[in-house]
Amino acid sequence: MDTTTPYRDTATGQELQKTGAEQVLWDLRELYPGADSPEFRRDLEELLPHAEQFARRWRGRIQELDPEHLTELLQEYEQILERAARLHSYVYLNWSVESHLPQWGALLQRVREVEAQVDRMLVFVVLEWTACPEEIAAQHLQAQSLKRWHYWLSHLRQFRPHLLSEPEEQVLRLTQLTGRSAWVRFFDELHASLLYELDGKPYRQQEILALLYSPDRELRRRAAAAFTQGLRPYIRQLAFIFNTVLAEWHTHMCQLRKYPHWLAPRNLENHISDAAVEALIGAVVERYDLVERYYELKRRLLRVEKLYDWDRYAPLPAHSRQWSWEEAQQSVLQAYAEFSPEFGAIVEQFFRQRWIHAPVVPGKHGGAYCASTVPSVHPYILMNFTGTTHDVLTLAHELGHGIHQYLARVHGILQADAPLTLAETASTFGEMLLFERLLRQADDPTARLALLIGKLDDIIATVFRQVAMNRFEDAIHRHRAQHGELTVEDFSRYWLQTQQQMFRSSLELTEDYGLWWSYIPHLLHVPGYVYAYAFGELLALALYEQYRREGQEMVPRYRELLAAGGSQPPELLLRQFGVEVHSKEFWRQGLEVVERLIAQAEQWSS
Repeated sequence: MDTTTPYRDTATGQELQKTGAEQVLWDLRELYPGADSPEFRRDLEELLPHAEQFARRWRGRIQELDPEHLTELLQEYEQILERAARLHSYVYLNWSVESHLPQWGALLQRVREVEAQVDRMLVFVVLEWTACPEEIAAQHLQAQSLKRWHYWLSHLRQFRPHLLSEPEEQVLRLTQLTGRSAWVRFFDELHASLLYELDGKPYRQQEILALLYSPDRELRRRAAAAFTQGLRPYIRQLAFIFNTVLAEWHTHMCQLRKYPHWLAPRNLENHISDAAVEALIGAVVERYDLVERYYELKRRLLRVEKLYDWDRYAPLPAHSRQWSWEEAQQSVLQAYAEFSPEFGAIVEQFFRQRWIHAPVVPGKHGGAYCASTVPSVHPYILMNFTGTTHDVLTLAHELGHGIHQYLARVHGILQADAPLTLAETASTFGEMLLFERLLRQADDPTARLALLIGKLDDIIATVFRQVAMNRFEDAIHRHRAQHGELTVEDFSRYWLQTQQQMFRSSLELTEDYGLWWSYIPHLLHVPGYVYAYAFGELLALALYEQYRREGQEMVPRYRELLAAGGSQPPELLLRQFGVEVHSKEFWRQGLEVVERLIAQAEQWSS
């Protein structure tokens, strides 16, 4: 793989010196030595036979098992799931940095096909457990030997009204291969292959979008136009992908599984009530005035008559520092170590043990993520580091995920992952740790204001933009269910409507921006996901306020929250912080933190 591809300056679009991230490549050998290794081939060949043997031994028996035998079943069940997740993680991580190589796409599809067969063989576990009479389930839930899985077992029973018969569940699992997962893979590979031409030079998605953070307004405008022009030839194919995924979601979730609305399955999976989500969304929509207020301030600071969509992330002139990878690494490490030596030690492992893939290279997915992989190994982080302050904050964000996943591994594969509502909390909290540190170190008032504006850009995007995207997602799901397929024009109309409602009169959205719904991966990868960003951001801001008041006294409780993973109900975990997620008032408190930051920016700019 070519790791020497030159970076481009986000301010000029010109090639610049290397950041030091070019050789920061992850070492995946803790998962497997290689795709052609005996270990990988053995696991891939033995996975399905193991699942078939497991099914022959246990199918039809769960209601009659005593706690000791149910414990034995769950231990073996976890072994199979861990092996499947290890295979998938290894191939997916390789594919995500070399998606232009057909062998990884082919191997990923093969692994997914085996996983679908395994899933079909194992579906009886969930079906038989949820079908257990209440008295039998209650006895098991009180058993000491099953204590480790108590929350997973109890939460699983809430899905009982939405499960089908075993043959029906098996069919659905097999058809996923040629359904949503296939279309999502097509979407990912299409976007990974697209190039956007600007001034005669090809840019990858991550590079062209990075130019929207340039202080050069004309460059931002041309970069936005180039991005739209790159999307336009494929917009009907992308609309088809969206329509297909929307239709499958409605068919499977609403018609077959009888969920009352399109978002209900995501809420149940997130371990959160409809009422809590409605309280969050309602509170945020009520404060769209903060978005208008913020962009009016930004317009004045940029000294322009009108803001357009391509001005959203414009930095102030002082906010143009270029970071080396070493500088970013040290700054992030120190921010976490100051909060908790244990957290600092975990972060240091990510750097020292090569758990991060940092450079922008051909065929690599854009953006950033932290993959939990399997509890017996550790998380891995994908970055596209170009040296901006935004990239450094993103590194802190992803390492927050990494700490969360690392601490929660002890609960095993069934309960290590926190629900999406808590999954963004550690990342956002970690980002705040670094932001506050950078703010303290900024001795120049102009630089300090620029840093605060950059942070507010991120908060607006994470809280308000994600809720606006939820409103867009809600509109297209409802349209697909009630009126059938959406045209490109339908998608664009809903996109512009829901985005303009957020910006109000502070910013004008161009016609080109109407196509930008077509590159948002979360709407396809995890339908209903996006509100979790706003949930996590506002929750993290509230928790950070507690940390500022209490100092080190709060750290053990925060560590306990992260280490719990998905082993306890979110509402119970948050109770020790005085958090009531069903209350609009709680979410308003988080929004008041945002308002105070905007007021601070207004004061510093006066």
